[in-house]
Amino acid sequence: MRLFRPRYLILLLILVVVAALAIWLSRPNPVTVTVQPVKAGLVEATVSNTRAGTVKACRRAKLSPGTGGQIEQLDVHKGEHVDRGQKLLSLWNADLKAQLALARDDAQVAAAQARSVCLQAAVAAREAGRQTTLRRRGMVSAEQTDKAESAAQARAADCEAATASSQAAVARIDLAQANLARTVLTAPFAGVVAEINGEVNEYVTPSPPGIPTPPVIDLIDNSCFYVAAPIDEVDATKVRVGLPVRITLDAFGKRHFEGSVSRIGAYVVDLEKQARTVDVDVRFAHGSDPKQLLAGYSADVEIILQSRKDVLRIPTEAVINGDQVYVYDPDEHILHLTRFKPGIANWAWTEVLSGLKAGEQVVTNVDRKGIIDGALARIEPTDGL
Repeated sequence: MRLFRPRYLILLLILVVVAALAIWLSRPNPVTVTVQPVKAGLVEATVSNTRAGTVKACRRAKLSPGTGGQIEQLDVHKGEHVDRGQKLLSLWNADLKAQLALARDDAQVAAAQARSVCLQAAVAAREAGRQTTLRRRGMVSAEQTDKAESAAQARAADCEAATASSQAAVARIDLAQANLARTVLTAPFAGVVAEINGEVNEYVTPSPPGIPTPPVIDLIDNSCFYVAAPIDEVDATKVRVGLPVRITLDAFGKRHFEGSVSRIGAYVVDLEKQARTVDVDVRFAHGSDPKQLLAGYSADVEIILQSRKDVLRIPTEAVINGDQVYVYDPDEHILHLTRFKPGIANWAWTEVLSGLKAGEQVVTNVDRKGIIDGALARIEPTDGL
């Protein structure tokens, strides 16, 4: 029996080695993960527009003359800066000028007639006074006195009528001037002429009810701009006038501009039935609006609801189900699914109220296959390491 024991020991040793090798070869390969440490920093709760916002001028007027007519003079050009009250164009108005001159002449005639009638009324009044005096002395009959008084009253009425007619003639001057003014288009504010739809000798007409026609001149005030942005109806209830806003413009790259909420729409826009939004207006902070800003630029807004400094935070992309993360154990090289209590959050960062400690490493590529609780893992090397 002793002769066979070494053989058994060698066989047993071989079996142990083979089993250990099989276990080692069958163990899972470590999953490669990217991690970021839990550390203190700034976290903001924000709301962003669902579709691209638009830069708009604070004042923009699409102007047309108040009456139809033929353009006689066009005083501005596209892209030209104009001052408030500056004449933009005028229609042919020789007939209205003639009517104004005629109204002024009629007013002069009416005023002269009124003076004549009123002078006659004054004479009649004095004559009635003399007749009344003579009647008291018994020198004239009562009938003569009554006739004189009646004539004086009639003349007084004629004076009132002539005076009213003179005033009506003056009013017709104002009417003629108003009609003439409708043929001249002036700038209601200083700005830039964006568009001109018309040329000299072309005929323009006001828009009839329900049928819009292109305005002759589109005037933009380029001294003041704001951003109109659609906010999802779910987020709109969180927005308040005066909240700070970060504005980004595609035309200016990654630069950010400060602003604040100036208006919240009074109703929900349902142009897209599955994406109902509320329009929010954002004004640039004083001195923050960029130079050479143009109406029509696309813009994105990020409304800051809350802001907290120097709080523990983790990347939002690491969060699972709202309150879980995978924590990498550097000693055992194992992932642990850990629950934590989140605070405020945005698309970049989530505040940690409890459940995680500063310095712990959380997995950020949580969608990679093989990342589960207890999985063996290794950290993916970064560039330069």
